[in-house]
Amino acid sequence: MHVVRFFPIGNADSCLIELENGRRALFDFADMHDPNDQYDLRCDLEEGLRNCLDGAKSIDVVAFTHLDTDHCARAKEVFYLEHAQKYQSKDRIKIDTMWVPATAILEEGVKGQARTLRTEARHRFIAGEGIRVFGRPEKLDQFLIDRDIDPKTRRNLISDAGTLCPEFNLDHDGVEFFVHSPFAETCGDSVEYRNGSAIFMQATFVVRERMTKMILSADVPHKIIDDIIRVTQYHKNDHRLEWDVNNIPHHCSYLSLSDDKGKDKTIPVDRIKWLYEEQGQSGGLLVSTSKPIPTNDDDKQPPHRQAANYYKDVASKLGGEWIVTMEHPSMSKPKPLVIEIGATGSKVRKIAAVGATTVLSGAAPRAGRWR
Repeated sequence: MHVVRFFPIGNADSCLIELENGRRALFDFADMHDPNDQYDLRCDLEEGLRNCLDGAKSIDVVAFTHLDTDHCARAKEVFYLEHAQKYQSKDRIKIDTMWVPATAILEEGVKGQARTLRTEARHRFIAGEGIRVFGRPEKLDQFLIDRDIDPKTRRNLISDAGTLCPEFNLDHDGVEFFVHSPFAETCGDSVEYRNGSAIFMQATFVVRERMTKMILSADVPHKIIDDIIRVTQYHKNDHRLEWDVNNIPHHCSYLSLSDDKGKDKTIPVDRIKWLYEEQGQSGGLLVSTSKPIPTNDDDKQPPHRQAANYYKDVASKLGGEWIVTMEHPSMSKPKPLVIEIGATGSKVRKIAAVGATTVLSGAAPRAGRWR
């Protein structure tokens, strides 16, 4: 089976995919835990990741969907970076291939973690190895020309929306990644484009010909998701937006559903309603990588209770599950959410306390599809 693991790190993202053949893909890394705060319930992400690696020194793919802090915090302290010796101690985790949106190459005026990762992405792109950039090639041409590099020599490192990532394939790995975004028009060169130009993908897993599909949405706003759906429907690729597992966007922000929060429940725009209510499969799992859902509206930042109420309704209609990472299995003791994907579909690895002993049990398998 394959395993998908979401870490409890508050309003931040990190998802580790461990394939049956031993290969791994990590989507984002944001170690938000404050070791000096005894009441901070967010996990020590570096420790959790190293435990999953079980002594392995590298990860096949690390994707930074965009360079906001809640998707890359402490990355420069944990990973082996090729561009500078100070990031190359032997205890660091190596990245075989780095996945980034074109914005991570083109963006100007960035600081901190984002600047370090931009420098690493640029270094790999200029060197011509160890990176995949998502966005239209012509958006990156001038960057290469300014450095006396023929853009044609880097075309193999660039993937456009509507294509499959070559680093994985169904026959060898039991998974494929279909790119939905960024589009050419969203590949900007400044900070305000980060969410709109973030990587949005569908992962399709196969185990013994049973297909299970997962949407990875990053922090993409509803207008971009609406465009993704419009383009996908135009090309008659509706199956590329089917899902059994959906990592809902932007930590349960209502702005990924509509401009109108609503009083008690956010009502999504029509195409996004289709994405969740028609494309979600029986037993579908919706995951909110966020803090616990509030009961009031005191905080303008996500998660928003109105958006959560909509997603809960979707889960109920599908006979599925709604899980918030900082509430799983409880708000007082959040643990990583582990989803097992096998020959009968997907299931959440349940954590149940029995006396002083903790045992693991599997939930009923979710519906997948035969290949």
